[in-house]
Amino acid sequence: MMGVVLYGPPASGKSATTVALGEVDPRFALVRKLKVGNRRGTEYEFVSAEELTQLRAAGRLLIETHRYGNNYAIDRHHIDRLTAAGQVPIVHLGNIANIRRLIQSAPWLVVLLWTPRQVCEQRSRQRGDSDTTNRLQAWDETLADVHTNDSDLFHRRFHTDLATPQEIAQQTAGAFFNQRASTP
Repeated sequence: MMGVVLYGPPASGKSATTVALGEVDPRFALVRKLKVGNRRGTEYEFVSAEELTQLRAAGRLLIETHRYGNNYAIDRHHIDRLTAAGQVPIVHLGNIANIRRLIQSAPWLVVLLWTPRQVCEQRSRQRGDSDTTNRLQAWDETLADVHTNDSDLFHRRFHTDLATPQEIAQQTAGAFFNQRASTP
């Protein structure tokens, strides 16, 4: 197992679960996405469009996504550095096509974090998102993505309105290390 993919709509608990995973075992570490666009968010490495173009040309981008008027990408070198340091990369992804691209290169534990639409809206407003309408549109798109593309992709599924991030992290860490031990 290479790492953990957390997939789900906005406000489903990906960040809270990532923090909790780090508390369960400090080897779990977020892969900071590259971001071109607004400077909102603490989980990103902000780059210029020119820098992203250079990384793309060098073949370093594993995944690129366009959402909320921004470009997001995952740099292969970020994952390589984490794994070389003995850490377990955690990637947040927003569509199943990108998950499938990522898991082509190595096996990952893929976790679905889900929350009802009204909880997504409530959490988005509570955290002060100025674009809650866009977040709800992304929730709708995620639901359609799951209904259209979900076969046996997810190793674990959690309803984050029914379980705490700590409970989810404990179960996810256990599943990851169990699968890692059984993978030749």
